[in-house]
Amino acid sequence: MFEEDGGRWLHLPNLRPRDGVTYLASSAPGVLPQGYVNRPESAAACKAAGKRLCTKGEWSRACRGRENRLYPYGHKGRRGVCNSGKAHLLGKKYGANPRAWTYKAFNDPDLNVEPGFLEPTGSREGCVSPEGVFDLVGGLHEWVSGEVTRAFFEAMQAEPVERKDQPWKVGNGIFLGGFFSTTDEHGAGCAFVTIAHEPRYHDYSMGFRCCAAPAQAK
Repeated sequence: MFEEDGGRWLHLPNLRPRDGVTYLASSAPGVLPQGYVNRPESAAACKAAGKRLCTKGEWSRACRGRENRLYPYGHKGRRGVCNSGKAHLLGKKYGANPRAWTYKAFNDPDLNVEPGFLEPTGSREGCVSPEGVFDLVGGLHEWVSGEVTRAFFEAMQAEPVERKDQPWKVGNGIFLGGFFSTTDEHGAGCAFVTIAHEPRYHDYSMGFRCCAAPAQAK
């Protein structure tokens, strides 16, 4: 949602945030998650809501839980449990040659309202952790707060996780979980990590999740 003229209004999640407008992150079931958003915009929306972007560690703990699961729902992947593994929507709309896909195409607002691809939050009842966190895998990529360093890259390389090579540089942003057209290209389930884009990058596949310290019991 966003604030304007003294009121709060819902922002259409398939549109880019507007300059000069304050956005407040909110979480609700049964709505399309916000795409087309970069990391600074994500962080600002979390801050306006009294929260912050999750760290990679927080996100991973929410996904893996105390049992160190590979998927939110368990140790082995099950096809169709989460919203992932679908055809590439850019290929469907703009042709099979990825070199012909422009940045404008990646930000086409029609992509995330194309039937059969992005789904409302909580649509996959099985895509939930025992702790009650939904949609950590598939749906949209999720920005986290850290940046890529050489030490971070080397730590990724040392993990016993199969990932395709991806371009990266120091200062790039980090996003996790994959989106509806990915499977395990950059790691399976909770281990999916992408480091190929700078923090101000945005496209239809990019979303975010906020974190906050637990409330103190009175």
